[in-house]
Amino acid sequence: MINQTKVYQGEPPAGTKGNSSSPVDVKVNGKTGKKKKNKHRQRTACQKITDSVCSSVTVEDQSSTLQQRSKQTKKRCARSKQEKSAQQTSDRSTRDQSTQTESPQSVQTQTETPSDQGIDSPATESKSTQTRQTSFTLHQAYWGKSPTDDGAVDEQAPQSNSTSNQLTVISWNIDGLDLENVYSRSKGLLSHLGKYRADVVLLQELIPPYLNLLQSIMKDYEFVLGNQEGYFTGILLRKGRVQFLESNIVKYPTTEMDRNLLIANVSFLGRPLCIMTSHLESCKANSQERLNQLRRVWKWTKEAPLDHTVIFGGDTNLRDWEVKKLGGLPNGIFDVWEMLGEPEESRYTWDTSINDNKEIPNSIRLRFDRLFLRPAAEGAQVQPETMALIGLEKLKCDYFISDHWGILCTFLYGSA
Repeated sequence: MINQTKVYQGEPPAGTKGNSSSPVDVKVNGKTGKKKKNKHRQRTACQKITDSVCSSVTVEDQSSTLQQRSKQTKKRCARSKQEKSAQQTSDRSTRDQSTQTESPQSVQTQTETPSDQGIDSPATESKSTQTRQTSFTLHQAYWGKSPTDDGAVDEQAPQSNSTSNQLTVISWNIDGLDLENVYSRSKGLLSHLGKYRADVVLLQELIPPYLNLLQSIMKDYEFVLGNQEGYFTGILLRKGRVQFLESNIVKYPTTEMDRNLLIANVSFLGRPLCIMTSHLESCKANSQERLNQLRRVWKWTKEAPLDHTVIFGGDTNLRDWEVKKLGGLPNGIFDVWEMLGEPEESRYTWDTSINDNKEIPNSIRLRFDRLFLRPAAEGAQVQPETMALIGLEKLKCDYFISDHWGILCTFLYGSA
């Protein structure tokens, strides 16, 4: 289910301020420097992904496509030398001659390599059988159950690991724009989301194929989206524990990367809660625009209703010096990682010294992904309890789920 969302051009609507004193400065200085090519490149990449992966109307077919692409990449890497040799032999000989002269290994390489123009199902299986098996695998990754005899997967949600007073939040940039080993990575993502079954999941860099896949399997969540085209953010709310009330999209007026702030007002077991996520402007050169967006996030955070606890989580792309440039966090807004004593094991969410998905030669360790908390001025108080990084294990395809680690955080509701 996708909910209707109000769209604002940056400023909170009049009459909704929760705290009129000490408003956060939201002065926007406009675009800085020349217009970057990033926006065009990212749109082109996302369109390419959407066109290739979303050519099928069913999620099962999309899943099969993702699986085949992942297999294709793996075969190319493992057998590139053999393919080159086989191709040279094929160019010099007719098909009959190549059958007589080529080694069995070369012939097998040619027949197993999928075409760039299309993905064919193995001759021993029908397409419907193959897509059903793919769907089973993805469902199993999330639900942790085997398909039943009638071909259906038991989607009875397991009991939550959270107590009645504990709120669990995951924030993760899933790097949907990267197609490398995307089937294995999406399976790994579903496995983690199914394992932790968080009350609130905040995702960045969603793309339509990923969204369709998650919606088809994660039946126990309600989806609130920042967009439905290109790449975008999403808030996933666990049914039975989090009740959706309304949502807003706040546009960043000077973004060159189509970024925005997504807000969902919800009720967590009867307690009012405001959830926010965003993917702030990327790249070091876009620091000024990123800080303009951060000011806007802080303004909406401060002006949320006073009886609401506000939790923001997302890929901020922030460097520590940028926060200091703004004079630190505004009064009443707290960095959850700092509240927990700045644990070293959960400091760096983008760490190229370990994560080699992007093959960046330099070792770069940054805390791009952050959670902010604004406690409610009245009613039950929320305190962060634990924080841990997830997605640290390398998959069998020799990739991590994303170039970002995910953040798993638990909050505890106390007395008023």
